[in-house]
Amino acid sequence: MKSLSVIGLTGLLAAGVVLPIATGAQAEHHATTIAVYGDSPYGVNPTDTAQVVATPAFIDSINADPNVSRVIHVGDIHSGKSFCTEAYDRTVKGLWKAFQDPLVYTPGDNEWTDCHKTGEGGGKWNATTQQIDYVKNADGTLADYAGGDPIANLQLVRSLFFANPGNTLGQRSEEVISQAMAFDRNFPADKQFVENVMWEADGIVYVTVNIPGGSNNDTDPWYGTPTMSAAQANEVAVRTAADLRWIDAGFAFAKSNDSKGIVIAEQADMWDFDGKPASHLTGYKPFVQHIAQGSLAFKNPVLLINGDSHTYKSDNPLALTDPQSTIHNLGYDVPNFHRIVVHGSTTPLEWLRLTVDENVSNPTTATSFGPFSWERMIQS
Repeated sequence: MKSLSVIGLTGLLAAGVVLPIATGAQAEHHATTIAVYGDSPYGVNPTDTAQVVATPAFIDSINADPNVSRVIHVGDIHSGKSFCTEAYDRTVKGLWKAFQDPLVYTPGDNEWTDCHKTGEGGGKWNATTQQIDYVKNADGTLADYAGGDPIANLQLVRSLFFANPGNTLGQRSEEVISQAMAFDRNFPADKQFVENVMWEADGIVYVTVNIPGGSNNDTDPWYGTPTMSAAQANEVAVRTAADLRWIDAGFAFAKSNDSKGIVIAEQADMWDFDGKPASHLTGYKPFVQHIAQGSLAFKNPVLLINGDSHTYKSDNPLALTDPQSTIHNLGYDVPNFHRIVVHGSTTPLEWLRLTVDENVSNPTTATSFGPFSWERMIQS
């Protein structure tokens, strides 16, 4: 078989190559159980380690469930009031080694796009000096990795959590398809997105996409400068285009493979204003449009799971009957779509127990949708 990095996912589809299948996915039917969480561990300030300390017991609670076969973290490995340091990122990676099942992680805004903010240890543009006043430690060193530079911090996240593209984290690593391996050769820059992955298990296609919360990194100029830098504008443009191609590829694969459903996991709550003006969400419109169009063409159930806004929610913002459908004003009515916001940031820590059964067609309720059903698991 040709190298994945050469022929790309489009070539894979044309060649009829199947995606990696999670361990345990046999021809004999069975349900899949996945633990999903995000926006954790959080802290109310840079020295608050309470949730970090609570994480080992939290991981143990997931490991104790014999039905769980995979874990998904939807981003934000620390709060917007914690600093972006290499030591912290390494601490989280070390904690995650305790997961007995494969762990798939998609980055959130707090660990890279927002690192420039003073609250996360970055810095602030000084109009008088025309320089950035960086947050510093008592010894005069920069508080953040690379002074909070978002691109440098994303590279740090990639080097630590995606050092082996196409392989999951956790004690039992499994293969997935990374965009670094299966990119459209017409867009070679897409291969840098090692964090975008895809796999298939029991007739369901899973897709993770790096869509940071807040504003897709295109509303707030880094460090509060008067205008957006060329580096920031380029980051938004390149990643957004690569993400959209990855989303489209996921739908194309699922449709060509006659899959029974799709799960898309990403960080951003693309319908949450977070107290900001409507323009705060405009950067998400292309993603919403591609997901809506892809869902309608696919016809089978599509489940979007995100974090970001912290409060659990089960809804369909792509239904015209939902007030949120007017936020992006796209006019789509997508009955085969459902969205879950994974609860995060608060204690006690909790995870979502997602059960997937391709041979079941659950009614759409607050806790079920097509082949999917779920329950909140709150740590005691």
